Parts: sequence; structure tokens; C-alpha cells
Amino acid sequence: MPAKIIDGRKIAADIRSAIKLEIDERSMDIRIVSFVMGISDAAEVYIKQKAKACDEVGITMDVVRFDIYSTKAQISDEINKLARESKVTGMLFELPLPEHVDVSSIVGLIPPQMDIDGMSSDNLGRLLMGKPCLAPSTPSAVMEILASEKVELKGAEVTVVNHSNIVGKPLALMLLNKNASVRVAHVFTKNLKAHTKDADVLITAAGVPGLIKADMVKKGATVIDVSMNRVGDKLCGDVEFDEVSKKAGAITPVPGGVGPVTVAMLLLNALTAFRLQNPKG
Repeated sequence: MPAKIIDGRKIAADIRSAIKLEIDERSMDIRIVSFVMGISDAAEVYIKQKAKACDEVGITMDVVRFDIYSTKAQISDEINKLARESKVTGMLFELPLPEHVDVSSIVGLIPPQMDIDGMSSDNLGRLLMGKPCLAPSTPSAVMEILASEKVELKGAEVTVVNHSNIVGKPLALMLLNKNASVRVAHVFTKNLKAHTKDADVLITAAGVPGLIKADMVKKGATVIDVSMNRVGDKLCGDVEFDEVSKKAGAITPVPGGVGPVTVAMLLLNALTAFRLQNPKG
């Protein structure tokens, strides 16, 4: 029996509807600022997606562009100026940043309560301790998808193929906080198949087209493909979709899987940030 194709667009639409309802009912004025350094085709695509989603739910999104060689002091001054404006709810940097930029240092300039991408050391530290925080959007999207599919994580064997600060590490923490048994692998892992073939849930974000083949997947497993790779004119993930979908129990497509939910979770973080900043609002 072929796998269930998980509809990320439907999950995202439901999240956006709930956000819009609360914003409308409480007449919230939520404004987020997206910082861009230099020119990146990928960043421009993400900006358009986020702007469209913000407009749909009633969130204002502004874009502030920095020169590729802007200094840390210049960026800090702009962030501090915006942070003083009461109308600014959240901020984020569009990734990837230029290679010469220390991502953690620059992201750390954003006040934790406005860090809607959940990348500050404060928010990641709270995540480590299992405390409420603004969590990274992509790992949050994966957890939302698993919850929507009613995947039981307690005691489940879960393999995450990614060890980045953006996806793999925070996702592993989120899964551990749900009492899953988590293995973290990556593109440098020797004998990757040994780490994936028995996983009840397999999550990959390696950015390597065709990395995950059918013989690496447990029959009936839930497979979440976070990656979005361009091969020729087509977008694909890490998973050999046609073959793996014949073996898995459920699987996310690329595109239409994790991506839309990631954007929706960013909007949810903006809403959460507004609640934190306006406890009596």
C-alpha cells in the first residue's frame, strides 16, 4: 500500500486561519522586520513567500536591506532603533547570510523576545532546558506535522539526518522533550543506512538529492523531507520519493510538505512574541 502523502499546504492553511482569527478578534497590530544582507536568490524567494503569508493573516512585514559589508555596529544600531519602536513585534535575518558573516553573532543582536526565528542563544538555551521559548521555525514545522499526523513520539526510534544549529540540533531537543529516542546523523556519517533503516520516524535535511533510498527506510515509517534542492528545473528533497513512498507509511512531498508549514510557524512565532510583549493586551 503506498504511503499517505502529507499535505503541508493544508496544515499551513489551518495554522494561518487560526492566527488570522485571533489577530482579527483582538485587533492586534503585529509588525515584523526581515533583514537581508547582500543578494541571494533563495532569500528573495523566501521573502516573497513570507510577505504573502503575512498579508493573508494581517501581519505587516517590512524588509530592511544591509550592504554585504555592513559592520556589526551598523547592524546593531539599526536593530536597537527598531527595538525601541513599540510597533515592531519581531525580527529575523534571511538565510543564507554571506559566508564571511558569523551567523550566531549577528542573530544574537536581536532581542530574544523579538527573535521570531528562534535562533538566539537565549531561545536555544530555553529550548535545551525544555522551557517555553520562541523556537526555530523549521524544527517547529516538523513537530507540527508529526502532531497533525498523530505520530506517537514517546519511545519512538527517530533519526534526524542533519546536525545544524538551524534544524538538526534544535529538532533533536524537541524530539527528546517528547520522550523520543533520537539518533542524529549527517552527510559525514559512515554507513548512514545503519542509522536510518530501523527508524520509526526518519527526518532528513541534508540537502543532498537522492540521499535517502528505499532500502534505507523501515517499512511503514513516517518520512519527513525538510530539504529543498534544485535539480535542473525541478525541486526535490533528499528522499527518492517515488521508491520510498511505496514503502513508507507516510511521507512529505517536496515541494508542498515542510516548507509551507515552516512559514506558518514563523507567523505563529510572531503572534507568540506579541502575546509575550503584551501580556494584558
